[in-house]
Amino acid sequence: MEREKLDEDGSLKSLKRIPGRGEDCLNKILLRTEGLVVLASSIYFYFNLEFRWPALVILLLAPDLSALGYVKNNKVGSVLYNLFHTYSVPIAIIICSVAIHSHISLMIGLLWAAHIGMDRMFGFGLKYPTKFQDTHLNRI
Repeated sequence: MEREKLDEDGSLKSLKRIPGRGEDCLNKILLRTEGLVVLASSIYFYFNLEFRWPALVILLLAPDLSALGYVKNNKVGSVLYNLFHTYSVPIAIIICSVAIHSHISLMIGLLWAAHIGMDRMFGFGLKYPTKFQDTHLNRI
């Protein structure tokens, strides 16, 4: 993929896109920072609501059990993993739990969002059906 840029004298010159540099690097920083913010805010609200440590320890890594779908095959694994690693579901749970005043659901939604934020902070993204290592953020 080629991009065009103005040279100092005003003429156009082509630059080849180098993965991991420039805009790509900024995108990775932004996505990891976003993950950190989601993790930190979820944990903040979790303890602000006076939920306890044992549930945090047990449930924070629970969404990774979805990777067991890879035992079947890559397609099933990626679909199951992505279902448990998208913000849509925990946000819906958080909204519903606030609406119906369900503390258990709120705790689960916050920890689920915290887990996804933690994964994004470390550079783990949604999976492609090719291999477990192929994600929307980078190759792990």
